[in-house]
Amino acid sequence: MPINPRWRQVLPALLLLLGAVFWTYRETLLAMVSIWWRSETFAHAMVVPPISLWLIWRQREALLAQAPRPAPWFLLPIACTALVWLLGDLVAVNALTQLALVSLLVLAVPTLLGLRVTGLILFPLGFLFFAVPMGEFLMPQLMAWTADFTVLALRLSGLPVYREGLQFIIPSGSWSVVEACSGIRYLIASLMVGTLFGYLNYRSLRRRLIFVGISIVVPLVANWFRAYLIVMLGHLSSNQLAAGADHLIYGWLFFGLIMVLMFMIGARWAEPEIKAAAPAGREPVAVSAWHAKALWPVALMATVLVLLPQWALWSLTHAEPAGEPRLQPLTETAPGWSVSTSGALDWKPAFLNPSTSLSQTFVKAGRVVGLHQDYYRHQDYQRKLVSSENMIVRSGNKQWVQLGRNVQALKLAEGDILQLNQTELGPSIATQQASAGLLVWQLYWVNGQWTNDAIKAKAYGAWFRLLGRGDDGASVVFYTERGTVGDAEATLGSFVRENLHLIEAQLRKTRSNE
Repeated sequence: MPINPRWRQVLPALLLLLGAVFWTYRETLLAMVSIWWRSETFAHAMVVPPISLWLIWRQREALLAQAPRPAPWFLLPIACTALVWLLGDLVAVNALTQLALVSLLVLAVPTLLGLRVTGLILFPLGFLFFAVPMGEFLMPQLMAWTADFTVLALRLSGLPVYREGLQFIIPSGSWSVVEACSGIRYLIASLMVGTLFGYLNYRSLRRRLIFVGISIVVPLVANWFRAYLIVMLGHLSSNQLAAGADHLIYGWLFFGLIMVLMFMIGARWAEPEIKAAAPAGREPVAVSAWHAKALWPVALMATVLVLLPQWALWSLTHAEPAGEPRLQPLTETAPGWSVSTSGALDWKPAFLNPSTSLSQTFVKAGRVVGLHQDYYRHQDYQRKLVSSENMIVRSGNKQWVQLGRNVQALKLAEGDILQLNQTELGPSIATQQASAGLLVWQLYWVNGQWTNDAIKAKAYGAWFRLLGRGDDGASVVFYTERGTVGDAEATLGSFVRENLHLIEAQLRKTRSNE
């Protein structure tokens, strides 16, 4: 197969553009690699780049026969992707910046090599997105499904089960569904390997999609049975087995067996690879003079677009206030409410690394409301208002357990409707404390904007940083003891309705005291 001489001209330009991407976004790349290294959930991502390169290498004969040509209109997707990276970095969203990084690497190929070349290696390029460590947002739902199935299967097995949230008790002891029980690591690994298996073993799109669907469903169901079997194994062995480290070992062994069986069955319907013979006497497609002259201008423009977000980020960062915030206690309250000097309710949300925090307790006619605020400024990847690691209560909390979560609509005095995140907390089964639990309402405040939506809070943060107004934001949490039906909601509703404007003034004052 003849090698098109055009490759000798194009490869230096491609290496320049790829080098600019790697150098400009090296911190994003290092953050991605560090997650691969320390997280068992995403350890499989280490093999994604080598596999992608191997898949490209398999196509080398067909690639070298093509005449690469630049596609200047791909500069627009590069510009949009660079903007996405900037927005993601402004609000410290790892998944967004890392997706943008991989997208820039992928877009470099059609930009300088054209659609014909890209079409030959479309799957290897798309496979690179499995290197992005994302999917943890699915964990709460997966944990809930695992708990639902496990409890149902235990009851069908004749065992009495008492459940509260993700914790349950059977006659031989208590169990909890924690992050490791969600099955997210099995699901992501199975999807990656299943997609690769389908590509290599099937030719028709229908069979490939069916196998990808199977690679999603099988690990989910297998993880439910794994959790059930581990609890049963612990029950039948008087908790001598399936506890501690062997709990996870059994999980990986079970998952490995399921995957082997899945691939053995899938291989029965494998379709042989058909290599198309090259048409006799056909010369490689020539490149027009315009495409030849456009190569380096397109490469240089793409490189400039790749560099622009770093310059913009430097400019925005140096325009922001440098001081640390000081959140002053709320001393002025609505009529009837007063600050309590007695101890606050024994709870606070699990928000990491705030710039400053404040907890207060307020009383009115015997009703007690707790107010906790976590204020953030100069947010980065270790300190940020909206994060998957910030939550009302962690699954491993020894004292409190989440019983339910929904959205509460509150009508304010002005007639506006305020949406709040509502969480019901109960005492952990292990503590056996006599408590009715807590009702918790939570809001985000971002530079004067209230929202209960984490995505909107991120969007507000990015917008205000682009406007040069900084990244100040806070999580505001109201909580009270659960009593009879409706009492806790009425208590929190009364406090929020009557005092929200005072809390707003307090937060604005904190922001202005730069």
